[in-house]
Amino acid sequence: MTRIPHWLAQHLAALRVVLVLTLVTGLLYPLAMTAFAQVPGLDGRSRVTGADGSEAGSSLIGQSFTDAKGKPLERYFQSRPSNAGTGYDATASGAGNQGPESVVDMKDKPSLLTQVCGRSKAVGELEGVDGSRPFCTPDGVGAVLGVFYDGGTSGRVDRAVSLNQECPARPFLATYKGVRVTCAEPGADYSRAVAVPVRGDAPADPVVPADAVTASASGLDPDISPAYARLQAPRVARERGTSTADVRELIARYTTGRTLGVLGEPGVDVVELNIALDRAYPQQGA
Repeated sequence: MTRIPHWLAQHLAALRVVLVLTLVTGLLYPLAMTAFAQVPGLDGRSRVTGADGSEAGSSLIGQSFTDAKGKPLERYFQSRPSNAGTGYDATASGAGNQGPESVVDMKDKPSLLTQVCGRSKAVGELEGVDGSRPFCTPDGVGAVLGVFYDGGTSGRVDRAVSLNQECPARPFLATYKGVRVTCAEPGADYSRAVAVPVRGDAPADPVVPADAVTASASGLDPDISPAYARLQAPRVARERGTSTADVRELIARYTTGRTLGVLGEPGVDVVELNIALDRAYPQQGA
């Protein structure tokens, strides 16, 4: 009896695995999911209807509630930032791909730290609260010094530059270890400097919640935290001509808890909440 060579047997086994996985994951699974989606009550379940009766989007995909210039519409709750296209573009879902070490602005792209600082400052001004955060300057950029040492990366400080504040901006810090801090000259090379983030005196627990200044991984998350919703309640109530208590009651109604009681965090669906606002207070929401 002729035996199949060992190398050929391995290749045939690998081929069978490929064929089986292709059949299961490439055909059977997609067909099963498509069939499951046709079950009554599941098909189109995320669609939401606006106060005027027209289709207003999906409860699973967020929206931007801003005007043509990107300015927040003050009568609506604001969603969290989005990196999906120009904002909540379902065809361009994605994140900003910047991590915690992104603290120095590039020529054509602000650092993650500066984005967070700018957003926090803007939210603070919109809501009439303190928008300061640790490692942020008062003018809303990352508080990062470029420090030049006489020993390269250590030793005596020769020079200090506020890397994210281009001249003629006034540096957020007057001096650093006895050396005057200067603004950053446009186009100058500071690659030899050691980046030193400066915490500042902002509270450890900022008034503006983290989800108000950071985007979700998909860029399409429709939920915000209850804390961010409550922060916006006084403004929305003022614009809608009602009480903050009434608006907070509406927030509680559209707040969902943790999945299975333990997974994730409570959230408020901004799309559904804003539709509820238009239904409850149409006279000033139009």
